[in-house]
Amino acid sequence: MAHEKKDYSALVGKLDGLSAKQIEAHLGLYAGYVNKLNEIEAKLKETDRGTSNYSYGAFSELKRREAVAFNGTYLHELYFDNLGHSGQPSAELTAAINKSFGSLDAFLADLKATALCTPGWAITTFNRKDGLVHNYVMYEHHIGFPVHQEPLIALDSWEHAFMIDYGTGRAGYVDAFFKILNWDVVNSRYASLKK
Repeated sequence: MAHEKKDYSALVGKLDGLSAKQIEAHLGLYAGYVNKLNEIEAKLKETDRGTSNYSYGAFSELKRREAVAFNGTYLHELYFDNLGHSGQPSAELTAAINKSFGSLDAFLADLKATALCTPGWAITTFNRKDGLVHNYVMYEHHIGFPVHQEPLIALDSWEHAFMIDYGTGRAGYVDAFFKILNWDVVNSRYASLKK
């Protein structure tokens, strides 16, 4: 099955704090992950599995990089989907955040600190094991996502997400991200878990 790139062109020039140039560059990177995922999956169908081993083999290397391209594709979709300022946290999500962090402000401070301590992703999840909201660090696209989690917010903290507009000022980018976070999308993700 080929993975198709979603159209996020409506975001270009529409996000306060992220320029059209920044979003266009980021969308180009996302398109590269979609293309690479399709390429890897096609090659996996044709590659000899008999040479698979830990140290090296064509199949082995493709399998090791498959999760990078897959998560690179779908984390970016979660990220772009949760951009575009809209709404506020729902009462249900606010209650879950309060239970987990004490307050919305404490949650946002934790998410910002999480984003500032990684060169990768800061992911807010609902943890199916303890029923709480968590913020996790992901190094690269395939390292650090714990099991039993449902993503609520994807915050791309890689430099490609902000360098054009903020240089090395990651904190300014995270502040801008909070202003354009689409809470309606986040509320919908949380509500779907409760069905």
